[in-house]
Amino acid sequence: MRIPRQAARVAVLDPVGAVFMFRYDNPEVGVHWAMPGGGIDPGETPEQAALRELREETGWTDLGLGPVLCRWEHDFTRVDVPVRQYEHIFLAYGPHRDLQGDVAAAHAADRIQHGRWWPPAELAATTEALWPPQLPALLAAVEATGAPAAPVDLGFVPS
Repeated sequence: MRIPRQAARVAVLDPVGAVFMFRYDNPEVGVHWAMPGGGIDPGETPEQAALRELREETGWTDLGLGPVLCRWEHDFTRVDVPVRQYEHIFLAYGPHRDLQGDVAAAHAADRIQHGRWWPPAELAATTEALWPPQLPALLAAVEATGAPAAPVDLGFVPS
């Protein structure tokens, strides 16, 4: 049985549409790329959790959240506990920059290997695992027509 877990992530886009992502190594699902984010703590809203996680994992404190790009759910094992994670993915816009401050402890705890900016063409062409897998198409739609009027519901996506 999987434990339900609520989470929030942030798709930070730079001025040319590149998205910042982290490379994770998870014992159950393997190596994959995902945006900064993580679990929603008791009493937090998804927005508060997204900003807290962004700060903890990147050191960036000056970004405001845009609308929710999408929602999705997926299974994986977190700290030896099988979970079904329900995620809100927010849009945010900011400068192309490096991580700030000491984020090493947060990265070690979450098995983050490193981060990088993905230009749209590279993201669309990669064969590496992305969370969610539909991310290139979602961001291409944002670039073409702007943020969705309502969050895209991706439903359950198998790992």
